Amino acid sequence: MPTLQLAEITQANRPAQLPLLSKLADILAASPAVTHLMVRGSLAHGTADRLSDVDFVVGVHDAQLPAFVEALDTLMSVEAGALLPGWRDTIVADLGGLGMVFLVPDDGRLHQIDLYLAPASRIPHLRETVSTAVILDRQPAPATTPATTPDVAVAESFTAAFLARPRTCTELLIEHLVLAVLLHKRIKRGQRFVAYSEWHRLHTATKDLIKTALAPASQFWGWYQLREEIAVTPIGRACLGDLDSAISGPAIPEATDVNAAIDRVLALVERACPQALDNLHDAVTAYRTYQELV
Repeated sequence: MPTLQLAEITQANRPAQLPLLSKLADILAASPAVTHLMVRGSLAHGTADRLSDVDFVVGVHDAQLPAFVEALDTLMSVEAGALLPGWRDTIVADLGGLGMVFLVPDDGRLHQIDLYLAPASRIPHLRETVSTAVILDRQPAPATTPATTPDVAVAESFTAAFLARPRTCTELLIEHLVLAVLLHKRIKRGQRFVAYSEWHRLHTATKDLIKTALAPASQFWGWYQLREEIAVTPIGRACLGDLDSAISGPAIPEATDVNAAIDRVLALVERACPQALDNLHDAVTAYRTYQELV
């Protein structure tokens, strides 16, 4: 059990997410690999609303970071009830670790859980740059930390390789589902500028999904040469038709636009890379029941 400042967070705002935050803190703290737990974002600052995500920084022993990350999907699924494997967060700032986003049902709604996994050696620097509420500290920072040790090298090498690896069709499908949850929150809050940005990011994920499925060896950057590479087969032309429909929609979506985009992407996946749905059929079905219950 973490020795926590959750009471202080409770007094600041008594957020509705507190029971889920406490449950996740207990789950994460049960791992001997975890050295630190910190809450950041609106829950740490006492400004959370009912749509706020649960945002943790998780310090992990440097040498154990690879094993912890590889086990995280199972941990979050079995212990926390996450619907899907974690999304490798491509939005979060680089703080010397890596971000993962999970979707966890709780109290009739679907919650976004952001976990930033940082090697323990990076925690002192992270504390200087990010505002957090510390709820677990098993490894107080030494007066001086060697710049390079074998364990630090293991963590840095693993993190770089993890972030650099190509995304699969399954990962890109999960990215669509996570972005849809984010978009529903932006729409409900009236955050038009952020919704515009995340809507464009969702279209880019659709483009990346098509290229990964149908032109995995593409040498062209971004949106270049899509017709030349993709529109050479009936499936490719149908996928580009889906992409054209996506980018022809409104600049800032309504909830119905987001739902239609997910319907379109699921049909695209069935057509172009059905293997991406392997082992995810039940999860996607459950996701659809929560689609707007952010």
